[in-house]
Amino acid sequence: MSHCTVCGGELEDKMLENEGMIPFCNHCGEYRFPMFNTAISAIVYNPDGDKIILIQQYGKKRNILVAGYVTKGEGVEETLVREIKEELGLDVIDYTFNASEYFPPSNTLMVNFACKVSSDSLEHTNEEVDFVDWYPAEHVLDHMDPSILAARFVKKWTEKQTYYR
Repeated sequence: MSHCTVCGGELEDKMLENEGMIPFCNHCGEYRFPMFNTAISAIVYNPDGDKIILIQQYGKKRNILVAGYVTKGEGVEETLVREIKEELGLDVIDYTFNASEYFPPSNTLMVNFACKVSSDSLEHTNEEVDFVDWYPAEHVLDHMDPSILAARFVKKWTEKQTYYR
C-alpha cells in the first residue's frame, strides 16, 4: 500500500510502538494498516464423513477445494455456508475451523474449514464449477498438486485427524 485510502496522499513507513513499521499518512496524521482480501476454502465431506469433494474451475485441469471471497458485512462462517450452497447446491450441517494462511498472489487471507454436507448429490453445481467429484478422504491428496494452498490445508487437516464423522 503506497497511498492513503482516505486522502490519496503518499504513505511513508513510520515506527508505531508495539506494532513495528506501519504506513503513515503525513497529511491525515494517521497510520494506515495494510488492507487485504479475505476468503474461505472448504474441505467438504459427504454425510458419512469418508469422502471429500474436489472441484475444477475456470478451465484449469487441477483439483482444488471450494473457495470464495467474504463479502462486506459477512462473517467467514456465513461465507462458508453460502459458497457451498452457491457452487455445489449443498447444505452445510456441521463445520470446524482448520487453518488460515496469507496467499500473496491475490493479497488474500485464506480461512480454511472442514465441513460436512447433508447430501452426496452433485446434481446442482453452478456455472463456476467445471468438474466436481467425491474422493476417498484417505486418498484425496493423491488427486491434488501438493504445491497448491488447497493441498496444504488438506494436509494440515489430515495430520489432525483422518476423517470427519
